[in-house]
Amino acid sequence: MIPVQIIMFLFTLYYFIIGFCGLWRRSEKKILTPKKSFAIIVAAHNEHAVIGQLVENLHHQDYPKELYDIFVIADNCSDNTAEIAENAGAKVCVRTHPTKKSKGYALEWMFERLFKMERKYDAVCIFDADNLVHPRFLLEMNNRLLKGDRIIQGYLDAKNPYDTWVSGTFAIAFWVIDHIVHLAKTQIGLSSVLGGTGMCIASDVLQKYGWRATCLTEDMEFTMKSLAEGIKTTWAHDAIVYDEKALTFKQSWNQRKRWAQGQFDVANRYIPKMLIEGWRHKDIKMWDGCLYLLQPHFLMISTAFIIISYVQLAFPPFYTNIYQFMPSQLMTAIMLAQYIIPMIILLKIDVKPKAWLYLIFYPIFIYSWIPIIFLGFIHRNEHEWSHTKHTRSMSYEDIMGNVKNTAVSEDK
Repeated sequence: MIPVQIIMFLFTLYYFIIGFCGLWRRSEKKILTPKKSFAIIVAAHNEHAVIGQLVENLHHQDYPKELYDIFVIADNCSDNTAEIAENAGAKVCVRTHPTKKSKGYALEWMFERLFKMERKYDAVCIFDADNLVHPRFLLEMNNRLLKGDRIIQGYLDAKNPYDTWVSGTFAIAFWVIDHIVHLAKTQIGLSSVLGGTGMCIASDVLQKYGWRATCLTEDMEFTMKSLAEGIKTTWAHDAIVYDEKALTFKQSWNQRKRWAQGQFDVANRYIPKMLIEGWRHKDIKMWDGCLYLLQPHFLMISTAFIIISYVQLAFPPFYTNIYQFMPSQLMTAIMLAQYIIPMIILLKIDVKPKAWLYLIFYPIFIYSWIPIIFLGFIHRNEHEWSHTKHTRSMSYEDIMGNVKNTAVSEDK
């Protein structure tokens, strides 16, 4: 088992080091002159409860109104989503298809129509219907585009981090990942990963390579498809989008199971190509993308090792130390970091006291990934989209009273 242990050791150490690179931010001189034009696209399926608030919110961007338009895809809706969005001032495009019902298909359909329109846009920004968006989002994306970035992910904050312990631990997980994965990788020159919402993609990238991302995790699929072409995803830490987190454990379970299924699917299809292209171009970013896709596989192997160790302890005559390669000090440091790093992040972003209470339940959220990953692997070839119903109707003013500007406050 030594070769497997060595792989586990290197994999763990690699992400351990990367994570620490996200605990600070490099200073940045921003370009604050609005120049780029944007098509804001929202894919909405029966989102009458939340779509109006998002469209109204998007109309209040600190950005010239003539430089962006808001499009809502009323995708296979059976309610009045289209009417509400249109009354709020969005350009509504109604789509109906009997089988291709996922968000990925809706975006592909919309892009085809968008690029045939008379008006041309420098980039598209994609949001979910349940989101609310910081007023400076487009200004921050304009800054990144003017600096040469082609695919950009914004800061994924929480719209409802204090509703339930589930939404609270979900929010903590996103805050941690925002820093130790997305921010960290961008700061050391690696590729971030698109998160499904708060995304900005240059129009020329979409026109040249197409969207063609229609699996259960279309954001990850497009990230890896673009990375295989040599286009990395960068992170805009101050372009904040507030996303509605699941309120119940069942909702969280189903959503994460879909993510796991999609990641196994994307890994199966893109790792071989990225390994080859990474070797051809000697590009570590592509190899890092492969490691990212292999995270669920690593979790499965680690779990198997733990189970084997307990089985061996139950039968002393057959016991051997399967962790003989792993330095005990490193394993202890990694175990402690799982709890210390979230604490550091919460201190940096200055959350309300209730978030610290939810930190008690954080291990439940983290370790529940283990059965979810195994189920995702078993059902990796299933592609049925599971829609999450959103009912948390809030205005931007509501969330400003509920959450702090977590991305910006850490620098104050």
